[in-house]
Amino acid sequence: MIKLIGLMLIVAVVNILVLSPGFIGVRIGTSALSTATGVTLLFASAWVLVYGIYHLLFKKPVMIPVKEIKTYEEYVENLSQYRHVKGIESDISLALEQMERMQKRKSTLIHVLKQRFEETEMSFKKFASVSQEVENLFYLNIRNILNILLVFDESEFNKIINRKSSGFSTELLQKKANVYHDYLSSMKSSLSNNEEILLKLDRLLLEISSLDNIEPGDIEQLSCMQELDALIKQTKYYK
Repeated sequence: MIKLIGLMLIVAVVNILVLSPGFIGVRIGTSALSTATGVTLLFASAWVLVYGIYHLLFKKPVMIPVKEIKTYEEYVENLSQYRHVKGIESDISLALEQMERMQKRKSTLIHVLKQRFEETEMSFKKFASVSQEVENLFYLNIRNILNILLVFDESEFNKIINRKSSGFSTELLQKKANVYHDYLSSMKSSLSNNEEILLKLDRLLLEISSLDNIEPGDIEQLSCMQELDALIKQTKYYK
């Protein structure tokens, strides 16, 4: 709705600037050129509004297959499709907020590394490599959430919450509720893992900022680097 209102304001401003006597002052009926310009503007404005309303309100968004998502923007776009699904709004909002924080942590980490080391140094490469591995692990959790959302049935979930499936036995209803509880638990587990990753990156930033001098061979001895390495190795084992 915000985008649509913005589009309508832009179209209105353009029409005022072109047709208002106080500005350009194009008038229909005064001359062939002025009439053609005015009519074209009106038709173009109508087309833009109709297309905008269709595109923003009625056109179904193109969902990229999860395995083909590559960029931050694509992750945000796919997750945002579910931000108003009843029952998981807070989880989706948290996932989007975590992604924004990850972008900031990554940018800050690279900035700090460039301040402390040359990009050709082994220390820089070691820290940057672990940072990239951890980021990959972070987005693996986001992929897990998206895969769950693909099979999450909002209408069925609402029926279970509101106890509207009265035609089924209590035992069956409980089994269905357990399935959706597992959906939510799996999403929250991925969110919890990502929160832990962000916390470990914060600790890594603190450790790097507190260093006076460090040799490449000493990097593995840093407590936070050991924790991150263990997290990465554990994930590779499960994959």
